[in-house]
Amino acid sequence: MPVAQKIKHPYIVSIKTHCGGSPVIAGTKFPVRSVVFYILRQGMTPEELIKEFSHLTLPQIYDALSYYYEHKEEIDKELSMTESDLREKAAII
Repeated sequence: MPVAQKIKHPYIVSIKTHCGGSPVIAGTKFPVRSVVFYILRQGMTPEELIKEFSHLTLPQIYDALSYYYEHKEEIDKELSMTESDLREKAAII
């Protein structure tokens, strides 16, 4: 059985002061979970995402998606918590 290699993600960092320590695109406060939300849940293309958020680049977006697939359970958990938080706030308003 092949040994899984730890992949380096040069565009992804986790900083306690950004998004509660959730992984973000380096040099920004844009969380990996937002990339996943826009592309995989809303159906945007990476090109559409960088047009909408011009401070991002395609290499950053693809690295965020790669990071997601390696940490899918963790990011999906963040997404479900975020979505439920949004639903709760909408119900209160």
